[in-house]
Amino acid sequence: MHINASTLEAVRKGFKAHFNRGLGQAASQYERIATVVPSTTGEETYGWLGQMPNMREWVGERHVHGITEHGYTIKNKDYELTIGVDKNAIKDDKIGVYAPMFEEMGRSTKAHPDQLVFGLLKNGFTSPCYDGQNFFDTDHPVLDENGNETTVSNTSGGGGAPWFLLDTSRALKPILFQEREKPNFVALDNPQDPNVFNNKKFIYGVDGRSNVGFGYWQMAHGSKQTLDAANYEAARISLTGMKGDHGRPLGIIPNLLVVGPSNEGAANRLMKNEQINGSDNEWKGTAEVLMVPWLA
Repeated sequence: MHINASTLEAVRKGFKAHFNRGLGQAASQYERIATVVPSTTGEETYGWLGQMPNMREWVGERHVHGITEHGYTIKNKDYELTIGVDKNAIKDDKIGVYAPMFEEMGRSTKAHPDQLVFGLLKNGFTSPCYDGQNFFDTDHPVLDENGNETTVSNTSGGGGAPWFLLDTSRALKPILFQEREKPNFVALDNPQDPNVFNNKKFIYGVDGRSNVGFGYWQMAHGSKQTLDAANYEAARISLTGMKGDHGRPLGIIPNLLVVGPSNEGAANRLMKNEQINGSDNEWKGTAEVLMVPWLA
């Protein structure tokens, strides 16, 4: 194949087509537990995360809710994936061997938000959220009915494979996926580029800017205990009984049970079986099971 502008454009379009095919093959799950937040700068601050307003009887003047500034900031990060194609492969019309790589590039790009979101969820036992405590923690500070500071837990502890009971029905889900720049397919395929002149490599890649952070810890319960009826019940009671500042019920109703591969069977038995060990299963259908391979 003679290398010129038209052939290189055709090669670029072919590689991008394979990349797009890979994008279409990957099934994303991250939006089940994450709210996508557009970003316009290098970082975004979510000072309002400490406030969950509530309707009250209108007596006298309006009560204006202030926003508790927690200074929770998510800084965008740059991500990239690059493939080098040998100049001779194009000359010898061997570019077909690269097609699977570009499809995998597309799949990896589509799966990247899943890796970030579920990676953060898995690390929630050791990563702080807006109140300075780990997202899954026994000591989240809140105010009781009398305005005195007390603590609330949203974890059962344990040392096994993690599982998570979430309320994903609200406008703000437990995880934030902050997107500054969508992934973009780019190329350095001019014969005069240094990478071609020095290394005989035409460079194709994808890059973007994004990051993840935590939303409201009150909408998530994380556990490393055995996933059985007793521990599921405890997690559900913890969430449905969750209260905000001044003892205000939050009305949390968990609807999603997120598990890794090792807990998939236990989750399905809890959510789908009529009976467990010969007894009626009162928890059947109380949450949807979401098995996430990134939690392995």
